Amino acid sequence: MTRLDVTAHLQRLRHYARFLCRNPADADDLVQDTLVKAIAHADQFRPGGDLRGWLFSILHNTFISETRTTERRRRFASICDNDDGFRPQVAQEVSLELRRVLEALDRLPEEQRRVIVLVSAEGMTTDEVADLLQLPVGTVRSRLARGREALRRLTRGDGVGSTTLRLVGGHDVQTG
Repeated sequence: MTRLDVTAHLQRLRHYARFLCRNPADADDLVQDTLVKAIAHADQFRPGGDLRGWLFSILHNTFISETRTTERRRRFASICDNDDGFRPQVAQEVSLELRRVLEALDRLPEEQRRVIVLVSAEGMTTDEVADLLQLPVGTVRSRLARGREALRRLTRGDGVGSTTLRLVGGHDVQTG
């Protein structure tokens, strides 16, 4: 594993981190934490192994750990302060169509959302996603199919036009 090998995956790591964090600064911090961990544990990377998958696993697991820690702190602060919690408003100017799809994506269960993004946006195969999330391939495929169908229903069912976005991706997805 060389610096150039890792550099080739930075853009994809940033993209997935931004999806997870919903905040560019937090996403950049997550990618940085991922790279620090990858460097610190470079001896654990199997030569000839899937570097992209390994880096995505580190990023994903780091996000989960940080989310749990943040949630525990938020609950503790809520108990101490009698506060309902803080939810920052993210103001972005995006097209109406993209906004509708993202809102629909947000309504999906987290398990389906992650699989859809990794396959459709990041171009991973269901086998790669299964390895990354440590799930059976059948579970990943089921979540992907149910998530895509739910997105179709949500984007059609709100009475505001119809979406032209097709959710495809991954190397083993057949379109027809």
